[in-house]
Amino acid sequence: MWRGGMNIEIKTPEQIAVMREAGLVVARTLRVLAEAVRPGITTADLDALAEAEIRAAGATPSFKGYHGYPATICTSVNEEIVHGIPSPRRSLREGDIISIDCGAIVGGWHGDAAVTVGVGAISAADAALLQACETALWRGLAQARAGGRLGDISHAVETSVDRSGRYGLVEEYTGHGIGSAMHMDPPVPNYGRAGRGPRLRPGMALAIEPMVMLGGPETVLLDDGWTVVTADGSRAAHFEHTVAITGDGPWVLTAEDGGESGFARYPEIAEGSLGDTRKKDPASVPPT
Repeated sequence: MWRGGMNIEIKTPEQIAVMREAGLVVARTLRVLAEAVRPGITTADLDALAEAEIRAAGATPSFKGYHGYPATICTSVNEEIVHGIPSPRRSLREGDIISIDCGAIVGGWHGDAAVTVGVGAISAADAALLQACETALWRGLAQARAGGRLGDISHAVETSVDRSGRYGLVEEYTGHGIGSAMHMDPPVPNYGRAGRGPRLRPGMALAIEPMVMLGGPETVLLDDGWTVVTADGSRAAHFEHTVAITGDGPWVLTAEDGGESGFARYPEIAEGSLGDTRKKDPASVPPT
């Protein structure tokens, strides 16, 4: 999972503060997009809305033009896991599920997050899938603590998915370091052993992103060179947040409240996850 020789970027508190600005742009954009999801809307409509929101905030979309990617967001519907390209020909239907992945740049610093939402009423199985994936994300985020190891995050994600039911967990696509570039060292797998990998230090920032399927873990890359789908056609969920490692605990830069409400949904991991940041406006707490 981890090899020596990585170049892991350590940010100053001032740089993390700018990443927080980018993270808030992403958070607000994803909230607007999730509220806009409905039967009949196209994924291209969502993409246009995302670009308008990001640019209105004075930020720049991270994804558009990245290695030739043609859109502002990734929209992955049903069996699509990640990197689905928005299209005016893809209209959402009642009962679909859609992952929306969004990135923004402020002052040269990146924020990156994703959410999966249902289109109208969805099946109980799909609802449980979304819950399993989001729960795994927050359990992973809770391990983003100074002094721990990267493998603690990976192990927490994997263990959470295993406890939630018989789900597939993507192995070949991972989370990543983030900061002055969108994808940086270290890779953050969604599986692994606790106590292994690089030591987590204040000033590190990571994008943690479980990808969970109703079926097996095998994936296929489509001919467009971007869209990754489940090999067995089963549905998939994808959730992601950017988190900063601070002396006070994880600071979720792409959550509008810094992660407070997310951790609070899981009382068994909430205590100690945010330290003093849970007692204040997270946006006002300087990272260490």
